Amino acid sequence: MNPSAFLPAERKRALLVRPAVLLGVFFADRLTKLWAMERLAPRAGLPLLPFFHLTYVENTGAAFGIGRSRNGFFVVLTLTLLGALCFLRRHWPREDRWLESGFLLVAGGALGNLYDRLAYGFVVDFLDFRVWPVFNVADSCVTVGACCLAWGLSRLEKTPLGHT
Repeated sequence: MNPSAFLPAERKRALLVRPAVLLGVFFADRLTKLWAMERLAPRAGLPLLPFFHLTYVENTGAAFGIGRSRNGFFVVLTLTLLGALCFLRRHWPREDRWLESGFLLVAGGALGNLYDRLAYGFVVDFLDFRVWPVFNVADSCVTVGACCLAWGLSRLEKTPLGHT
């Protein structure tokens, strides 16, 4: 007998949607970076608007040039933060869409950049607004996801890890 036959329909959908979102973020990031590596790397940059260019960058650090050439450190940091996030997630209410969305976006984006660091030794960035460091889809997902997490966590009861 199928164990999922005993789960409510909403729980079954969640079991399918969560991995789909996580993988969707990861693969959207991978596909855009592969495109950037193939099409943008040979160019100096591709201006689309006066304030927005597509510029290929191999980033060995973090945003704003922090920790340049410290790829190993960022691999360990990413794995540690993902582990902590997974641990903390066990204590969050599963029905909270802000927390769940934030987790999936952060985890998917972090895995996208982690893949780059392990496969290439750098993160591929290409979205360039000219007044901000060049970034990628994974960075965007991590940022939006962190905002969702902050909002969701701010709404939890003011007890440790959301326990009431």
